[in-house]
Amino acid sequence: MRPRRDAAPTALDDHARATLGKARTENFPVAPSFLPRAWRDGLMAVYGYARLVDDIGDGDLAPGGRDAVLLGLDPAAADDRLAMLDAFEADLRRVFRRTGGSDGPPRHPLLQALQPVVRAHGLTPEPFLGLIEANRQDQHVTRYETYGDLLAYCELSANPVGRLVLSLTGTSTSERIRRSDAVCTALQIVEHVQDVAEDLGRGRIYLPAEDMRRFRVAEADLKAHSAGASVRSLVAFEAERARDLLNEGTPLVGSVHGRLRLLLAGFVGGGRAALRAVTAAGFDVLPGPPKPTRSGLLREVATVLRTAPRKG
Repeated sequence: MRPRRDAAPTALDDHARATLGKARTENFPVAPSFLPRAWRDGLMAVYGYARLVDDIGDGDLAPGGRDAVLLGLDPAAADDRLAMLDAFEADLRRVFRRTGGSDGPPRHPLLQALQPVVRAHGLTPEPFLGLIEANRQDQHVTRYETYGDLLAYCELSANPVGRLVLSLTGTSTSERIRRSDAVCTALQIVEHVQDVAEDLGRGRIYLPAEDMRRFRVAEADLKAHSAGASVRSLVAFEAERARDLLNEGTPLVGSVHGRLRLLLAGFVGGGRAALRAVTAAGFDVLPGPPKPTRSGLLREVATVLRTAPRKG
């Protein structure tokens, strides 16, 4: 699809730019400067959407209720996560309505910025709705009994992002989607492994209950200032699962060319670097999330580029 020419790009205010600024804290590069401008703009628009919906679901919105007001709610509604998610979904649906719809254009600046990207690339609502549904699930599901249950959650919370990247770059195939899903699920599990203490502070545990029983880990063990041997063994087990998924998804990097290959290597390398940081910490993630160094990230990206099987 060709981009529409009937609207100027949305000017983001400081509030919206602060949300986009969180890209610097991610385990992987979101929209690096070596990419074409159109790709960078599209990736940042998608990131802004995903970051905002996660901030709503996690209760991490900026104080003052501005996001609630932008979505047509009372400022006090900013603390009502389900109401905010409902309003956010209603605003998302404005993104996909034809110009001149009775409900008007999107209200939130980050969704206004998303609309031309959606139109230019012919994106569909499903991946975006999946991210909202994952955050709704977070409001009433705080424990996962099995690894399979966790994978089903990642299908909503993580995999849509990779699928959107493939759509934005015009490279979607069934095989690439399968590999992308493996990488995105791996990155989600890596984040869960890093953020055990933070998630527990929000009342959530993403370590499967069946695995906790296997390693004789009780919830109280996760509240300690430092992990004991059983917790470290559990974290190492989940980290290895994430590593296996990254390995499964790595051929995605070799299936594309040019700058997209480097971008995808950044995603895989970011996950590997984070896992290396967890390993270097002795799998003790309770004091805080172990973070990779920039040099460690670059080394992992170089390794992925060197070793990813080439196809096509």
